Amino acid sequence: MQKFNQLIFASHNKGKISEIRDILAPLGIKVLSADDVDLPDVDETGQTFEENAYLKAFAAAKQQNIACIADDSGLCVDAMGGKPGIYSARYAPNRDFNLGIEKLLKELADTKSNNRAAHFSCVIVLAHPDGSYKTFEGRVDGKIAAQKSGNSGFGYDPIFIPTGYTKSFAELMPEEKNKISHRGRALQKFVNYLTHEIEK
Repeated sequence: MQKFNQLIFASHNKGKISEIRDILAPLGIKVLSADDVDLPDVDETGQTFEENAYLKAFAAAKQQNIACIADDSGLCVDAMGGKPGIYSARYAPNRDFNLGIEKLLKELADTKSNNRAAHFSCVIVLAHPDGSYKTFEGRVDGKIAAQKSGNSGFGYDPIFIPTGYTKSFAELMPEEKNKISHRGRALQKFVNYLTHEIEK
């Protein structure tokens, strides 16, 4: 079993990197980002969150010759047929999520549907240089708010209200969001896996 004192997370997304560092810090695991080790961007040509996460994780593992993790995640809106889904980042013009939120709210209004149900999905892949890998999935259900609220988080957080809450993800404290978020849930499965492997 590889000892995970340090992990490379194949992402340039500062919000994601911060979340993962916060969640793995109690385990004493240092997380290095794609920027820290000069990983190039990988074309996300997969048709699912898992395929895209694997492409990124395996490319990093092959280059660095150690196990690496990557995630792919997105917002899926029921009334929009699951869009933007795997295209969540690219759905936002120039990856500007303020513009992406405006675009999403308009497109949802154009459906004339009263259904505002949505969910965030996340798949984390731990890939090894030989191509073997494990996946860890997380999901959180909720609804799309009528307008933005909150200044925390990133991406579509200001318009997503998780089930059982009256606040958007962007209004929650980071530690509160991490407990219930799609990425937090996927990471918890990853942590459980690491703990089990270490105890073997």
